[in-house]
Amino acid sequence: MDYGKLLSEVVTEIKPSGIRKFFDLLNGRDDVISLTVGQPDFPTPWHVRETGIISLEKGYTYYTSNAGTLALRNEISEYLSRRFGLHYKPETEVIVTVGGSEAIDLAIRALVTPGDEVIIPQPSFVCYEPITRLCGGVPVIIETKAEDNFKLTAKDLKAKISDKTKLLVLPFPNNPTGAVMDKNELEKIADVLKDTNIAVLSDEIYSELTYGSKHVSIATLPDMKERCIVVNGFSKAYSMTGWRLGFVCAPAEITKQMLKIHQFAIMCAPVTSQFAAVEALKNGDSDIEMMKAEYDRRRKFIVEELNRIGLPCFEPKGAFYVFPDVSGFGMTSDEFCEKLLDEGKVAIVPGSAFGECGEGFARISYAYSVKHIAAAVERIEAFVAGLRK
Repeated sequence: MDYGKLLSEVVTEIKPSGIRKFFDLLNGRDDVISLTVGQPDFPTPWHVRETGIISLEKGYTYYTSNAGTLALRNEISEYLSRRFGLHYKPETEVIVTVGGSEAIDLAIRALVTPGDEVIIPQPSFVCYEPITRLCGGVPVIIETKAEDNFKLTAKDLKAKISDKTKLLVLPFPNNPTGAVMDKNELEKIADVLKDTNIAVLSDEIYSELTYGSKHVSIATLPDMKERCIVVNGFSKAYSMTGWRLGFVCAPAEITKQMLKIHQFAIMCAPVTSQFAAVEALKNGDSDIEMMKAEYDRRRKFIVEELNRIGLPCFEPKGAFYVFPDVSGFGMTSDEFCEKLLDEGKVAIVPGSAFGECGEGFARISYAYSVKHIAAAVERIEAFVAGLRK
């Protein structure tokens, strides 16, 4: 077989995830402390797990409606209204997906055709650009800057819009930087978009994890809901990563098309996870607050420690990542992280994994215990001290 001719050229040219690269390097490395994974270290709350267990015991192991159970879509609608002032009809404007990642894929595939331009602020999560390319779309990158706390500015957005622009990805609260867009900043973005036919994919998977301010969805601003696709899920807020459950909300004209893709590619999200998710939404507010308070404690600790040991780090306002500057050692971020792994026995992710403008930075997850983080910082401090000799 000539696999060079057999395989899709578009797929073979896509680079594997830089996050997974460093995660995979940990295999068999028991001597390494990892701060790589964006996964809560809390177990899924017991009342949520118990609901899933009971659903299995009762034999609820069937297909559901393609869009998800109506019970879950009703709870999603109620949750969004109660927590964020978002209002979506559960029957026609909500689809339950296999994680937030599938929701992002559905949104981009439903809108983007060959030649369409998709504006993607970076550094940001790794999937937006490759999914755009798989659709034949053209990624248009906006490089957010450290001096702007890695926020998207209206000026930079306006400069990138063309007559081919179809979609803006709005990845806030941001992975990997922890940047958050406040209402005033979002209003300026909305003002740029108001007389265009450009849609917005607002990835709000970290909406519950903001510190010092409440998350504002751009879809709540005047005249924005009609152009917005809101993606969210259960992985981060409820510590349900392995349950693989997310959701996407949009005007019915858009969800109708997304649902067709979901039908043919997935069928439906796991029914056990859907039962558990209903319980999470109904009775999980206190779980969110408990976990967020602990993340906040870790956030303050690691920011202070990184700045103390000479890795400049701005204070993130959302998610559970810090994005320190590692450019002062005469090596690329990838080289720094590989050397830290081999010599310092700590695993973090190079900022370049999240876009070229992430070069010179590294992502560190604080979704780990303070004890775990403190042990890692001790090793990082010794490592950077050795580099300065």
